[in-house]
Amino acid sequence: MSADFDSRSYLAQLTTSPGVYRMYDAKEALLYVGKARNLRKRVGSYFLRASGNPRIEAMVDQIARIEVTVTHSEDEALLLEATLIKEQRPRYNILYRDDKSYPYVRISADRYPRISFYRGRKNRQDHFIGPFPSAASVKETLDSLQRLFQLRPCRDSYFNNRTRPCLQHQIKRCSAPCVGRISEADYARDVQRAMQLLNGRADALMRELEKEMERAAEELAFERAARLRDQIAALKRIQQHRGVSGGTRNTDVVALAPHAGSSTVVVMSVRDGLNLGHRSFYPQHPGDTEPEELMEAFLSQHYAEHPPPAEILISHPLTADTGLTQALSARAGREVHVRMPQRGFKKKLLEMAANTANQALSSHLTEAASMQERLMAIAEHLELPAAPQRIECFDISHTGGEGTVASCVVFNEEGAARSAYRRYNISDITPGDDYAALAQAVRRRFRTGKSEGAVLPDLLLIDGGRGQVQIVAGVLAELGLEEMPLYGIAKGVTRKPGLEVFIRPDSRQELRLPADSPALHLLQQVRDEAHRFAIGGHRARRGKARTQSQLEGIDGLGPTRRRALLQHFGGITQVRAASIDALTAVPGISRRMAERIHTQLR
Repeated sequence: MSADFDSRSYLAQLTTSPGVYRMYDAKEALLYVGKARNLRKRVGSYFLRASGNPRIEAMVDQIARIEVTVTHSEDEALLLEATLIKEQRPRYNILYRDDKSYPYVRISADRYPRISFYRGRKNRQDHFIGPFPSAASVKETLDSLQRLFQLRPCRDSYFNNRTRPCLQHQIKRCSAPCVGRISEADYARDVQRAMQLLNGRADALMRELEKEMERAAEELAFERAARLRDQIAALKRIQQHRGVSGGTRNTDVVALAPHAGSSTVVVMSVRDGLNLGHRSFYPQHPGDTEPEELMEAFLSQHYAEHPPPAEILISHPLTADTGLTQALSARAGREVHVRMPQRGFKKKLLEMAANTANQALSSHLTEAASMQERLMAIAEHLELPAAPQRIECFDISHTGGEGTVASCVVFNEEGAARSAYRRYNISDITPGDDYAALAQAVRRRFRTGKSEGAVLPDLLLIDGGRGQVQIVAGVLAELGLEEMPLYGIAKGVTRKPGLEVFIRPDSRQELRLPADSPALHLLQQVRDEAHRFAIGGHRARRGKARTQSQLEGIDGLGPTRRRALLQHFGGITQVRAASIDALTAVPGISRRMAERIHTQLR
């Protein structure tokens, strides 16, 4: 504790209301963010006696100032704490990276409902099933439902303009309601059955299908009976793969595999009797953090962003009297039970999640060790002072100078840091001038130079040869960053993988790494990722420009009607293929305008 901070005087005036406290050191760096049901009691606990935890004691020794935010309830404090930890990343807090909302299966409210992947704000018209723990589990469910019930996956703009069945119908994954191959009543029946399965009523659905199969056989409708038989067999396989029994309906199973500095938390979700799969998290924390702290921090932050289910099974106990259960219940608007099962089926579920967490931790540690080995090999081969903790790579993509885009990808000790990727739309250069494009992108990336808070790489890679490297070196010198390690990675004379050469701006000699070097493999991966990311951005920019330019060239067709055309037909290809009568069906498009569009696009 700083000599200038009088904890006794501070605590004497501190409120007993619920709230959030923030601890700062003498340099105003945020040390820790916490929540409390009683601020005076909770903050005072740091100063009344030795905690026995070296991490906490080291933090307390640095406290120079404490700031509090009083809230109406502990539930509000829970949400505020999670937000502050995520945004400000305090040094002594446990940090969970969870920037994505959970995905859902959406069944639209159309006449012929569409089944699709969905992530985002839910509306009241459509039906949503979930949340699922990962995008992969949603896609697996969608695949199963398409094979079982042949519900349409296509967008409305595509569905409304079909004149014959698409490939999905030919491979028996859609019943082609777009062209009337199935009646509205039969399609509604299939939608209802899909919802029965998703809502955990698979047994009742199975009995219904079996009875219908028997009726079809009695009526000698053997083709329909065979289709129902195949549905029943597929349904049984799904139940064997994902079914959950034992009365467990809406539960999250949270299992922790602790490790010094790099633990793993697995959340396995059960909704309406179905195991929806699991999701793994890898919190950053000091090495001496107790498992109870990890579990409490995870539940607090995770369920501040995601709705808690009725029951949460945990592998490690919470610290006594945290008030977390009450806060979760208040947020959910109903009672939430947090339990550690000791026997029965729920205990088996927890053991399954714990085994998954241990396996995920083992894989994560192996990958981390491999990544660290590669980074150390890079430092050795490229003569860097230490293993680089942040690598950035630039690449340029265009087609004959059209739609030039620069990419910047980032790798760190955990691999690709996709949230840090950046794309730069290049303008005001001579088309096809890669040097000017690269200079513009690098200048925009590092224009803040060495200013406070600027994040700079330990190694900068350029996908290119000596010319590109010299251009970038000149830009870095302008910005006062000439000491930044810079290398170009270029394909050798034969352009075969493994024969790449590395170019430094201050040396005429080219460096080659052994073909089996882990350093080379990682640098190739970084280069290829920059190339992929640049091409994706370029294609999107070029496609958008071409779409806009084709419609913009039509006299009298303004932005509102251009947008209406693309929304109605789903894309420029469908607009080009549309008849004059189909074009006049778009609001705002007269027959004369439809004829003009039809003629110009063809």
